[in-house]
Amino acid sequence: MIGLISATAAGAAARDRLAAAWPDRTRVYEGPGVREAVTRAFGECDQLVCFLATGATVRLLAPLLADKTDDPGVVCVDEAQQHAVSLLGGHAGGANELARAVADVLSGCRPVVTTATDAVGVPGLDTLGWPVEGAVAAVSRALLDGATVPVRADARWPLPALPPNAVPAGSAHGAQGAGADGATLWVTDKVIPLGRAEAVLRPPSLAVGVGASRGVTADEVLLLVEETLDEAGLSVRSVTELATVDAKANEPGLLAAAERLGVPLRTYPAEALSAVEVPNPSDAPRAAVGTPSVAEAAALLAAAPRAATAGVVTTSGHARDGHGGLGELVVPKTKSAPIDGSPAMATAAVARRGPRGRLAVVGLGPGARDLVTPRAREELRRASVLVGLDQYVDQIRDLLRPGTRVVESGLGAEEERARTAVAEARAGHAVALIGSGDAGVYAMASPALAEASDDIDVVGVPGVTAALAAAAILGAPLGHDHVSISLSDLHTPWEVIERRVRAAAEADIVVTFYNPRSRGRDWQLPKALGILAEHREGRTPVGVVRGATRPDEYATLTTLAELAPESVDMMTVVTVGNTATREIAGRMVTPRGYRWQA
Repeated sequence: MIGLISATAAGAAARDRLAAAWPDRTRVYEGPGVREAVTRAFGECDQLVCFLATGATVRLLAPLLADKTDDPGVVCVDEAQQHAVSLLGGHAGGANELARAVADVLSGCRPVVTTATDAVGVPGLDTLGWPVEGAVAAVSRALLDGATVPVRADARWPLPALPPNAVPAGSAHGAQGAGADGATLWVTDKVIPLGRAEAVLRPPSLAVGVGASRGVTADEVLLLVEETLDEAGLSVRSVTELATVDAKANEPGLLAAAERLGVPLRTYPAEALSAVEVPNPSDAPRAAVGTPSVAEAAALLAAAPRAATAGVVTTSGHARDGHGGLGELVVPKTKSAPIDGSPAMATAAVARRGPRGRLAVVGLGPGARDLVTPRAREELRRASVLVGLDQYVDQIRDLLRPGTRVVESGLGAEEERARTAVAEARAGHAVALIGSGDAGVYAMASPALAEASDDIDVVGVPGVTAALAAAAILGAPLGHDHVSISLSDLHTPWEVIERRVRAAAEADIVVTFYNPRSRGRDWQLPKALGILAEHREGRTPVGVVRGATRPDEYATLTTLAELAPESVDMMTVVTVGNTATREIAGRMVTPRGYRWQA
């Protein structure tokens, strides 16, 4: 919950704008005085937005501060709503992101973020999405100062881009020992001794399988899990889930244990667990829930790549899919100790999942920066490798983190870019493959996914495609059924394209033509328009939009009979209405239903 506090009428007006924008996330705190309101909000909320002077806010907060890991994030907004200052808890409290969000709501307001790593674009170790321990400040300072910081990882995890001075230990750059003042960054799920300038990132690598009798307590499960991990030298902060059999999906002790660990409880059918070969099968769970193993089998299934969970699991303790994905049993089944003379009621086993590369296929929208979605921005910041057409890379280069490796190429190299992106993901990197509009519409998602198998994780990030951008400019031409057809016959035979155009014409569907005309392809558009004219009157509205949302945007509304094909090029989309489409007040409108058409 975000607490909102104000002291003046102007502050209250801005406060109310935030409350209206985020009704389910905010709570207004009022009187009897500002100090009392701040104190109550500080104790009850995860974050605060104070419409107060920064000096006043600091004095009010000072007596309340306890620890950076527990204190709420605080943003301070000035009287004129010109600045949203991340005042407290920039990373741990989420105040940096909150400041940006507040500025988005309060038009004309700018976020002010002074956290050193954010100010220079270096990712804070506590913003990478993984738990981090140790001398975080010392390692961050070494990264900021440009000192060589060795990164010692058990495996190559798809981390976001780190600065160039964060060098894999043992690489050609010579990071053999510790960095400046011993600064070192570890990436491991193992418990290791840390020096005064060392930090460790905990990857999401461990799954704990749990078997339990009815009535098991959360305390018994948690004690067993913690002792099992401790004895194996593994960090509980790398545990991503508890796993068990479906029959235990509603067991209160297991649910409470998972909640207290902050992880989900994943369950599997007994049949799936029975198919897993484990080193320590038992007749007791077979009789109780229909499988000879719960803890070990569930751990292995949970740790295997999602695509591998139907694969073969051998008694050596490795689950394999057809592409070599591994779920390694690192701690066999152990039993809980009896409590107060009662019999042991829980078993646990631990399995490790191997890292998988990550490919995000990102649509950048039609060209305007404000139509690059927040999710697309997040994926660009998350990537350590960016692959894309050179002109698209130039559009968003400033959004990348320092240290992001860029692989760019020119027009006509789509398949090569797709193969490169997939290869980089298979090498274990976090990759963003970019395209204009929506990456899944006449763009890079299709060739990339044709190359990718199930040995990498793939994330699709939707974007505003050209048909939608053009439609918004024209009015509402896509208000009813519509279809997009590319007139480029470079990859699709013209006979196929013509058949599709004819089907759309006969079905009376609004048509948006992509790739309508180029210097070498100047007859396809007139041919397609002629086919539509066999079924639609010459006065049918046609919208022509070139460079939608770009600085040189051009849009015109004409008719099927009057459209001049020579005015169209590859930067243009052409939208042809159906028999119900009308021009109303200079806008192209297709009704959602036909009843109100004469």
